Amino acid sequence: METLTTTFKMKLIKNILARILAIWALYVFATTMFVFFPFYMVCFIIPDPQKTRYHRFISKIWMGTFLTLSGCTFKVTGKDVFDGLENAVIVCNHNSLIDIPVSTPFLARANKTIAKKSFVHVPLFGWIYQFASVIVDRKNNQSRRESYEEMKRVLNNGLDILIYPEGTRNKTNNPLKSFYDGAFRLSIDTVKPIVPVVILNTKRILPAKPILHLKPGKIILNILPSISPVGHTTESLKKLVFDIMAEHYKKNNKS
Repeated sequence: METLTTTFKMKLIKNILARILAIWALYVFATTMFVFFPFYMVCFIIPDPQKTRYHRFISKIWMGTFLTLSGCTFKVTGKDVFDGLENAVIVCNHNSLIDIPVSTPFLARANKTIAKKSFVHVPLFGWIYQFASVIVDRKNNQSRRESYEEMKRVLNNGLDILIYPEGTRNKTNNPLKSFYDGAFRLSIDTVKPIVPVVILNTKRILPAKPILHLKPGKIILNILPSISPVGHTTESLKKLVFDIMAEHYKKNNKS
């Protein structure tokens, strides 16, 4: 009985500490955003692709500061995949809210991501977010068509496109949720390679549930070898990439 009581107390203390750390991380995110926000204003006056490259440079410093002050470390493997590779469609798994702000700046090259329209309305952050994003209203078919054409223009401009093919955070116990077709159709239509990227540990560090629950740790971003879309259908390319990413996640995820 005493052991159970001790275990319960320890669990309660850990949960309280995790919530305190989450509130601290939110405070750090907000305060550092105010510090870096003026630097992002340059994005109003410079064109792409220079704007996206500059945005990535500032975001890398900001997110590096945020992660350090939040007690998290970060490691990227496989950057050499991009050596000599033409611009590409990057696909990344999505387990946590922390995935998007850390993946975009820490990839090897400047990239734009596909972003939900709702985020644009968040004060200050919405501006920062849209500077390096293709905005889409997923409930509007016209918006979805326009965003698809915009992604083609981004690729034609020499930048990478980053897409989370699961669509939303994976709240299941499976390695990945099922993929949508968009990223793979884009790769085939533009004949641009797919680069799979697997983020590890973020589901444990900042889970979807419980809310406000942070356990500092090491975020790992593994860049996997590129895949040519030549000879593939949308379905076959999607299945190949899904299988590769799911297998990598199962072998390397420790949480």
